[in-house]
Amino acid sequence: MTEILVLYYSRHGSTRRLAELIASGIDSVPGAHARLRTVPPVSTVSEATAPDIPGNGPPYAELRDLEECAGLALGSPTRFGNMAAPMKYFLDGTVAQWLSGALAGKPACVFTSTGSLHGGQESTLLSMMLPLLHHGMLLLGLPYSESALMTTRSGGTPYGASHYAHVDNSGPVTEDESALARALGRRLAQTALRLDAGVR
Repeated sequence: MTEILVLYYSRHGSTRRLAELIASGIDSVPGAHARLRTVPPVSTVSEATAPDIPGNGPPYAELRDLEECAGLALGSPTRFGNMAAPMKYFLDGTVAQWLSGALAGKPACVFTSTGSLHGGQESTLLSMMLPLLHHGMLLLGLPYSESALMTTRSGGTPYGASHYAHVDNSGPVTEDESALARALGRRLAQTALRLDAGVR
């Protein structure tokens, strides 16, 4: 099986739900399997540490997860139009993988959730693309051949999957947002399989 890493940070569960939908899109492609991982929160108190194993959900990512997987879906909630600090902290620790070229040539995509409709979905997606470009990854978006991209009234962009969660996190993932997240997972898996097979 070709393993695709779905790596995310989620504070209130919305980004985690998108990650699960993307993983289901990956798993729907024969020969592909999603490896779901998260990153621990960071603290302003330098002595604070997170437990080695999260209380619930998938395990914390290790750098070897990046090296072992054939593709990457990277997700974070929006923080003032940028990725959240825990995800940035994790990516800042990938210098060895950058130097070795461990991620070069692998396909990648990004996803996010926001508390407000115009809360920086697209700028957050773009911010997550920057370190992936430095790693030499091949970035995938969502083409407008995905009909939900034309009908969505909340999340979903050509830059990647997104969700409008509302300020109180009460907004469910819509049908269009779900369709786009699954489509992004399928597209990532199909691309990874083609690259693995040497098809360009």
